[in-house]
Amino acid sequence: MIPDRRPLDAAAFAAMVLLTALWGFQQVAIKVTAPDVSLVMQAAIRSILAAALLLAWAKARGIALFERDGTLAPGIAAGLLFGAEFVFIYAGLEYTNASRMIVFVYLAPPLTALGLHFLVRGERLVPGQWAGVLLAFAGLALAFSEGFSSGAGATFLGDLFGVIAALLWAATTVLIRATRLARTTATKTLFYQLAVSAVMLPVASVLLGERGVVALTPLAAASLAYQGAMVAFASYLAWFWLLTRYYAARLSVLSFLAPMFGVVFGVAFLGEPLTPLFALAAALVGAGIALVNLRR
Repeated sequence: MIPDRRPLDAAAFAAMVLLTALWGFQQVAIKVTAPDVSLVMQAAIRSILAAALLLAWAKARGIALFERDGTLAPGIAAGLLFGAEFVFIYAGLEYTNASRMIVFVYLAPPLTALGLHFLVRGERLVPGQWAGVLLAFAGLALAFSEGFSSGAGATFLGDLFGVIAALLWAATTVLIRATRLARTTATKTLFYQLAVSAVMLPVASVLLGERGVVALTPLAAASLAYQGAMVAFASYLAWFWLLTRYYAARLSVLSFLAPMFGVVFGVAFLGEPLTPLFALAAALVGAGIALVNLRR
């Protein structure tokens, strides 16, 4: 029996801080592994590892993943969107900084709210949420302008890939909410995304002409384990567990910490520049995420 959901306590807050830190550090892990494992191939290995772990976990817990429930078509569609999202995230990191990428990717929550407003009954935005969408788009405009002013558009392609990834993430969420996937288990929905992308991403890596695994160094192995086991498997399961016990809207507000952590980690570990304009852009996106997740 699932317990009644309750307001956030210290344990939930600490768990969300840890999860958003894990999500924020992923872009750094991808960047440092690029000399040893090609970017999109990292995404492929991530999905393969996480899908295998999730399959084993579901079997141990007795969670059915393969029964017929009418979710196959939307599940495959969600997996294709999920895989495409990570093609753009990983490939885009060749052209932009880790700190910039995560800010653009985390435009997804405001974009999701906007999509749900028009496509899902009962998800209409209230004035405060509209303000969040506007703040996030203001942050987007500032971040793009900062990229041009700091290097003649040197990061434009990677930044654009980040926005496309955010659109794909938002489309995945809207698809899940608007189809039968909304009535299946979160474990099965996640398995669709990981399993389809585990097939799709290696093909994408080959089509992009990547070198694949150049050298499986200890650093590369640790990074791949982090991306697959810690982020794509363990952190997502922890997130779903929190959603069964605490109010989802209040948990989602804290997701604004992920791009903030991403910016800090990019500067601290990769020595990426942080201009006042980009810091303001990141703050606007973070504020937008928080506002769109608030309710009346």
